[in-house]
Amino acid sequence: MKTLVIHPKDSSTDFLKPIYQHLPDTTVVTGGVFKDEIIDLIMQHDRVIMLGHGTPYGLLSMNQFPGYSWNIIDHNMVPFLRRTENIFIWCNADQFVKRHQLKGLYSGMFISETSEATYCKVEATQDQVDISNHLFSYLLGAQLMIHPDLDRAHQIVGAQYSILAESNNVAAYNSERWFING
Repeated sequence: MKTLVIHPKDSSTDFLKPIYQHLPDTTVVTGGVFKDEIIDLIMQHDRVIMLGHGTPYGLLSMNQFPGYSWNIIDHNMVPFLRRTENIFIWCNADQFVKRHQLKGLYSGMFISETSEATYCKVEATQDQVDISNHLFSYLLGAQLMIHPDLDRAHQIVGAQYSILAESNNVAAYNSERWFING
């Protein structure tokens, strides 16, 4: 399976790298390409993993993509994403996925920073946020290596991540915002 990873360069989301760093036959794009090049890349791959900061309207470009200071993945990409297997991990990706009736693994409002925990009224230390971030990324990356089937990966990641949720408020919050549809 050929995998395209779109992960705008941003040190605050480097913790997501374990999701894809060991996947075979993977193209990683962190910036420097235009949207038409992204479309061409999507068309050449079977799976697209989109990671970083985002909104209900798409994956933020973090000023890493020429000509696009706002979203690199937005409504214009929907027709192309309908033909691939997808993983959408950014805050409020669920609203984007539902609005456009897309399929795949996706997150809702996912706490990855203490400021987001405060915004969501979740008491959390930096250590709790870091542990949650790193465990989630590690689990998903490992499962994609072992079980490329998204349903199975979702099930196993959810079960293992929920163990941390018993003692970590961030993981508890995020566990309720980890979805799949297919």
